Amino acid sequence: MPTRAVVYVSGAGEKIAGDKLGLSNEKLDQVVDDAARFNRDAGVTGVLLFDGERFLQYLEGPEDGLSVAYSRVLGASSHNGIVELQRGRVGKRRLPFWPMKWLPVESTELRQLARADWTGFNWRGDAEVANATAVDLLISLVEPYVIAA
Repeated sequence: MPTRAVVYVSGAGEKIAGDKLGLSNEKLDQVVDDAARFNRDAGVTGVLLFDGERFLQYLEGPEDGLSVAYSRVLGASSHNGIVELQRGRVGKRRLPFWPMKWLPVESTELRQLARADWTGFNWRGDAEVANATAVDLLISLVEPYVIAA
């Protein structure tokens, strides 16, 4: 079965916004823990990047599991103003590490990633070059957390 992916940006809900490190309340951890439990059973993996005000989430997995997981995302009250950046097939999983994990990022990093080229979920393998793809940039942001795990 082919692997599919979806990536979107959204605004943090009132109970989460303004808490970049997720330390002042446990709402973000609860949302992510719930998603991880569901995604594990659905075969979905991904990451949720958070800058204190906005999210960028990348999800990947089998079409049926991803479809249900994304439907849950669309119905969640923890965020608003969802803008889908790309959806489609990927050759292989880019982030097979976690059923779901959230990571803090700087606003400039999230903005750069949201504006990058997600077309075809292409990956060149070098986030430092001028024509780095969105997947290159995503991997470069996530990689330090994978190595540390």
